[in-house]
Amino acid sequence: MTDETKKDATAKSEESKDEKKPEPPHFEDALSTTQHSIEIDGDRIGYTATAGRIVLKEDDETKKASFFFTAYTKDDQDPADRPIVFAFNGGPGSSSVWLHLGVFGPKKVVLSDDGNLEKLPGQLEDNPQTLLTHADLVFIDPVSTGYTRAIEKDEERSYHHFEKDIESVAAFIRMYLTRFGRWSSPKFLGGESYGTTRSVGLAGHLMSRYGIFLNGVILVSSVLSFQTIGLDSSSYTFHRGNELPYVVYLPSYAATAWFHKALDEDLQSKELTELLSEVEEFAETDYLLALQAGSRLDADKADEIAQRLARYTGIDKDFVQKSNLRIEKFHFMKELLRDEGWTVGRLDSRYRGVDRYTVGSMLEHDPSLDVWMSPYTSMFNDYVRRELEYESDLVYEILNPKVWPWNYEKFQNAYVEVSETLRDTMSKNPGMLVYVASGYYDLATPYFATEYTLAHLGIEDALRDNIEVSYFDAGHMMYVHKPSIERLGPELRAFVEKATASTQA
Repeated sequence: MTDETKKDATAKSEESKDEKKPEPPHFEDALSTTQHSIEIDGDRIGYTATAGRIVLKEDDETKKASFFFTAYTKDDQDPADRPIVFAFNGGPGSSSVWLHLGVFGPKKVVLSDDGNLEKLPGQLEDNPQTLLTHADLVFIDPVSTGYTRAIEKDEERSYHHFEKDIESVAAFIRMYLTRFGRWSSPKFLGGESYGTTRSVGLAGHLMSRYGIFLNGVILVSSVLSFQTIGLDSSSYTFHRGNELPYVVYLPSYAATAWFHKALDEDLQSKELTELLSEVEEFAETDYLLALQAGSRLDADKADEIAQRLARYTGIDKDFVQKSNLRIEKFHFMKELLRDEGWTVGRLDSRYRGVDRYTVGSMLEHDPSLDVWMSPYTSMFNDYVRRELEYESDLVYEILNPKVWPWNYEKFQNAYVEVSETLRDTMSKNPGMLVYVASGYYDLATPYFATEYTLAHLGIEDALRDNIEVSYFDAGHMMYVHKPSIERLGPELRAFVEKATASTQA
C-alpha cells in the first residue's frame, strides 16, 4: 500500500468516526391513534386512544429522552374545560401499567373478587369504574420504564435521580399540554406509591418552573416522608434510632393478623375498624413512650408492652421480647404464619406465600406481586399491539430493577421528604385539592404512616378540608379487590368533579 493510499484510508476512517450512527426508530416521535367505545351505566361513551412516544429536546434541539405514553380522550368534548389527569406509578422503576389497567383506564385486568388470578395468562375487560367518564387520561412511563428510554445510553442513569426524574416528567407534561392544546384544561396528577412522592414533587415543580397550578392531586398508597417507613436509598429495613416505623406499622400488623384469624377470640370478633382504633391509641401512647424510654423502661412495664404487642400482632410474646419490642416488618411477614408454613405479602398482606425454608427472617418473594405480575405484563403487551396498534420490539419494562440504586443526593444524611413541598404548594395554590387512598393491608406504605404525615404537614386550618382521605379493605393496590374498586371509582370521579368546580367558583 502506497503512502497516499494509506492517507486516503486514514482520512476515510476519521470521517466515518465523525458520522453518527442512524438513530433507532424509537428515538423519533411516533403516535398510533385508534377509536373505541365503552358502555357505562347504559351509556355508550366514545373515546380516542393515542399510544406512542414524544421525544424531549433541549432548546438547541438536542434530543434527551423518548417518552412513551398512552392517552385517552373522550370524544365530542371541548378540551378547554375537559379535566385531564396525568398518571404514573412508582417503584422507582415501575411503568404506569398498574394504574392504567387496574383502575383509571377504560380496560382492566380480570381478577377474582378478592384479587386473585383465575386463568393464565390473564384477560382484559371493560372497566366500569374508569375515570374517563370525568377526565381525559394520560399514562406516563418515566425514563427506563415501559418503552421510555434516554437517547444516550450512557446518560440513562442520570434519570434515575429524584430531581431529574421530576424535571423530565414535568417537561413531558408541559410538552403534552402544548402539542395537544390542553393548557386551559383543569389539570390533575395521579400517582401510586413512589408515584405519590413524584406527584407532590411535580406539583411544586410544575408550579415554580412552568406556572402550572393544578386543580387536584390523587395519591394512592402514599409515602411523602420516608422516615415513617424507615427507608433510605440503600435499605428496606428500619433504622436503629428511628422508632417511628414501629409505631405506624403496628395497626397494619394488627389488621393482617385479624384477616388471617391469628388473634385471640375477643379481638377476632371485633369489626376491623373497631380493632384498629384500639391499636392506634396504644401505638401512639403507651407503645411510643415505651420505645422512647429505651433501656430506662422498667421490667414490669416492658413485660406489659410485650404482652400487648403479642396480643395485637398474633406474634409470640417471646419473639416480641427477643426483638426488644421492635417488630421489623419483614420479620412480621415471615413470623405471623410461620408455624403453618406460610408467609404474608408486603404489598398486600391478605396474600399468603411459601418459602423454601420456614426459618429465616426475610421473604424469598412477595406473594401478592406474584399473583399480579404475569397478567398485567401479558395483557399490556397484547393490548398495546392488538387494540392500540402500537408496535415496538423494545422490552416493555413493567418493573425495572436496573434503576437501582436511585439517586437521592438531595437528601444525603436525611430521609426523603416531600410533605413540606405539599404544604408549600397548597399554601400558594389554595384551590388545589388532594385525595388520598390507603389500604389497611398495605405493608409497603401503611395507612397509619400516611395519617402521621398528613397530621404533621403544618398547613393552615383553612386548607385542612382540601385533603380527603379514604380507607380500603385491601392492600397497596386496593383496586384489585372488587369491593374496593367499586368504592374507589366513584370517589375518584367525585373528587375530580369537586376539584374542577371548586377552582372555577
